[in-house]
Amino acid sequence: MTTVPVDKESVAYCGLYCAACGAHVKGRCPGCHDNQKAAWCKIRSCCRENGYATCADCATYADPRECRKFHNVVSRLFGLIFRSDRRACIRRIREIGRAAYAEGMAADGRHAMRRGGQGIML
Repeated sequence: MTTVPVDKESVAYCGLYCAACGAHVKGRCPGCHDNQKAAWCKIRSCCRENGYATCADCATYADPRECRKFHNVVSRLFGLIFRSDRRACIRRIREIGRAAYAEGMAADGRHAMRRGGQGIML
């Protein structure tokens, strides 16, 4: 099993953990923060415009589902296909902070918390 590095800068704006993503590990993606081709991502654009490290920093929405940039058709489709729960990721980051979240995701070797409550336990 490959060791996943702990790096809070690898926490994507939407809460995914890029350092554990297969595309990132294989060098096909630089990760959310460094991916210049990801200009299409409304979450990334919003966080960059507002100076947020992740959506967890947003005080406008208590629940990310209330935000149309975060909770849209594309994000729901990706969540269904990859069985990921970005909303749970954002909640977890709010609870324990980005550094501890990165540590837990790296320890579990996951790029996202899973739908159905299977995620990191710190």
